[in-house]
Amino acid sequence: MIALIAATVIVVIFLHLESWPARTAREGGAELERLGKELRAAFIDIAHLQPRITINNRVYMEQTTPVSELVVLSRRIEVEHELLHTWVGSSKRVKLHGTFNAKAGFDLQQNLSIDLRPEKIIVQLPHAQILGVEQEQVEVLAFENGLWNRISGQDLQSELSILPQLASKKAAETGLAAEAERTLQRQLNERIHPPQPLHLIYKDAAASEPR
Repeated sequence: MIALIAATVIVVIFLHLESWPARTAREGGAELERLGKELRAAFIDIAHLQPRITINNRVYMEQTTPVSELVVLSRRIEVEHELLHTWVGSSKRVKLHGTFNAKAGFDLQQNLSIDLRPEKIIVQLPHAQILGVEQEQVEVLAFENGLWNRISGQDLQSELSILPQLASKKAAETGLAAEAERTLQRQLNERIHPPQPLHLIYKDAAASEPR
């Protein structure tokens, strides 16, 4: 009887150990699928899109992109520009002050993908960039005509077209795009709380240049 009980116990232990890797794999796969669903929900909430998700190199969800851009943050930018021109002793001067709303984020026309692995999560996307600047207000600080050197409509149009370019350049110089990348990383970490490291990998070498 003792021998029979001992043999039964050994068989049960053997079967349990033999099935342990499969059960562990199933449990690990289920956890990765749960993380995949959470990441999908996070991107739908943040970016209104479903990224392409792979789990251990197997496609789990294909990408859908109802929007072309993901704006992560915006900042108010103020710039000034002055035209001073003298011709035959007659000077004209125009000085403008512009207020713009600069938006930084990601161009989603380029592929966005997520690869879930037991040891890490890799999110591949393009670098953040200045997606655009929207004019809020333009003030005329100076408008001075010369006696025979008059301010033309072309002068005004030229000065007005320079302001958004200056705003884009200033937004890039202040590191707005890099801040957008950090913001997205923080938003995902706060939303998902993954047990493994979450890495954002930028596929293009283009830095944060205004468009």
